[in-house]
Amino acid sequence: MIIAGVDEVGRGPLAGPVMAAAVILDPARPIVGLADSKALSEKKREELFPIIQKQSIAWAIGRAEVAEIDSINILQASLLAMQRAISALTVKPDLVQVDGNICPCIDYPVQAIVHGDSLIDAISAASIIAKVIRDREMLEYDTTYPQYGFAKNKGYGTKEHFVALRQYGPSPIHRRSFAPLK
Repeated sequence: MIIAGVDEVGRGPLAGPVMAAAVILDPARPIVGLADSKALSEKKREELFPIIQKQSIAWAIGRAEVAEIDSINILQASLLAMQRAISALTVKPDLVQVDGNICPCIDYPVQAIVHGDSLIDAISAASIIAKVIRDREMLEYDTTYPQYGFAKNKGYGTKEHFVALRQYGPSPIHRRSFAPLK
């Protein structure tokens, strides 16, 4: 049975896209050290990232942009990013396992698993892929909008981020539908 693990990152930040990854691991090539991306150091995530890419049967990214988040809300945008990641897989799964308690609408059997990112290796791998790609993108945004500290806060609402928002107002990548920015 071909199982795809799916997870998203970036639901909580005030800025940037929400990203999801779908990963189909190769049972013949287990990857040591997989865990929920939030439980791993940035260094460990960066070490695992190319291993997951190389040893997986397939992996893909899906995303929802800030305009979509503001238009349809963060939950629906997260589900949309998941749908996009699953659709982008080059190998079609027999089953999709998603971290959390809500399943995206897809044409495959799907199972929501609470804390799946710490229980299911394929979901852990998806969590790592999505987190590394989103963090790298936030580093790029930091060069365009250095005043917000995206290299450090990755778009989350830190004290320094709120100070910058009061001083400079929101940037084009800020989620204006989020309460602190309304």
